[in-house]
Amino acid sequence: MMQKDLEGNSYQNNQLLKMILTMHQFIISSADMLQKLSDLYLSALEKKSSALCVKICYFVRYWITEFWVMFKMDSKLSTTMEAFQELVKANGEELHCRLIDTTQINSRDWSRKLTQRVKANSSKKRKVSLLFDHLEPEELSDHLTYLEFKSFRRISFSDYQSYIVNSCVKENPTMERSIALCNGVSQWVQLMVLSRPTPQLRAEVFIKFIHVAQKLHQLQNFNTLMAVIGGLCHSSISRLKETSSCVPHDVIKVFNEMTELLSSYRNYECYRRAYNECTNFKIPILGVHLKDLISLHEAMPDYLEDKKINICKLYSLYNHINELIQLQEMPLPLEANMDLVHLLTLSLDLYYTEDEIYELSYAREPRSHRAAPLTPSRPPVVADWASGVAPKPDPKTVSKHVQRMVDSVFKNYDHDQDGYISQEEFEKIAASFPFSFCVMAKDSEGLISRDEITAYFMRASSIYSKLGLGFLTTFRRPLT
Repeated sequence: MMQKDLEGNSYQNNQLLKMILTMHQFIISSADMLQKLSDLYLSALEKKSSALCVKICYFVRYWITEFWVMFKMDSKLSTTMEAFQELVKANGEELHCRLIDTTQINSRDWSRKLTQRVKANSSKKRKVSLLFDHLEPEELSDHLTYLEFKSFRRISFSDYQSYIVNSCVKENPTMERSIALCNGVSQWVQLMVLSRPTPQLRAEVFIKFIHVAQKLHQLQNFNTLMAVIGGLCHSSISRLKETSSCVPHDVIKVFNEMTELLSSYRNYECYRRAYNECTNFKIPILGVHLKDLISLHEAMPDYLEDKKINICKLYSLYNHINELIQLQEMPLPLEANMDLVHLLTLSLDLYYTEDEIYELSYAREPRSHRAAPLTPSRPPVVADWASGVAPKPDPKTVSKHVQRMVDSVFKNYDHDQDGYISQEEFEKIAASFPFSFCVMAKDSEGLISRDEITAYFMRASSIYSKLGLGFLTTFRRPLT
């Protein structure tokens, strides 16, 4: 493993070394592994094996250089490192001390390493409407993909490892945010359909989301595609017989094809075939691949019969995770308008229970003998990896999203920059949200101020209803 010569030339088996340093925490903690290296170094000193001492120091240097974030984030590893440095300083040579010097770590921009950022293509400023009814399916799919990729890129190697070990997202905030986004898209789709008062208008929204799904498929964004189709498959939507009767047969055909593509039948056979045929930019259905990692982890033992570490298992897990990590480095093949990104971000700050969504569904089309069963059910298309996980009410985050969205509204609609927009413009913007049935009083001139719009969205945001700030959960006549 430590195939390094005394001049510091490259390891002959670099891939194995990188895999071990990446995956060792499945077997042993970083601090414990460094302690074993420290004990081995001391033993080599006692045996006057200077060559082994140098190799150990070169190994640790490689660890520090290539995986320096570990030393930033793991306090036990840092403490063990300090003890090892003291040991080397007291007993080793000057070369050994230089090799394990960690001062370089403090100069590295580790926060940038941890938080991946997606840069919108700014070669040409993209102009889009902020009104849902005016947005083209391509615009919606592009901006949903921007948000999805931004979330996907933030998932680190250690996040995947944590999920494999714990089989859940507990104390894994990055993974939780990814789940919250997926659930938010699914609920947003349902609520946008349910926000329309007539079957024909609901059918139009349904059709629009089918076209969005087609564009997502073309972008190879399978995770958001799963969320959109999952929302349309939900029993709160599928039970709307009057609405479905207004949807053309060719659209129903596309919907059925998408559902089959994402079906869990034969362990997502259709999806896996389509995914493997894709090249370049693509976003996987994360839940499917996480279940693969869990299955692999549980199927293969950590150690072999002779008590040796099962390197094949570590290699298999490493390759699976590394494939997902490499997808994060693909360039985003689209442009994004940040004003629309801000609007969508706030739109997806939703938190409804299954019962609440079903209540809204029955308000639109009351129960009949032809309707679906009373009990809400999850559509079979949706992966169950996120079961029991719900977005946590976060006032600060929602407040930030509201402020960004309001800034975007006034940037695009306050043409004379007097701090007001018209009642008509406000109603059109509000109709782009699933909670557009909230009512705002207008002043004598029919103008709406920045403060009034901010207060409206803070009050109307469904996530705030969970904080006891008041929200009407039954439908009233929409503003439009």
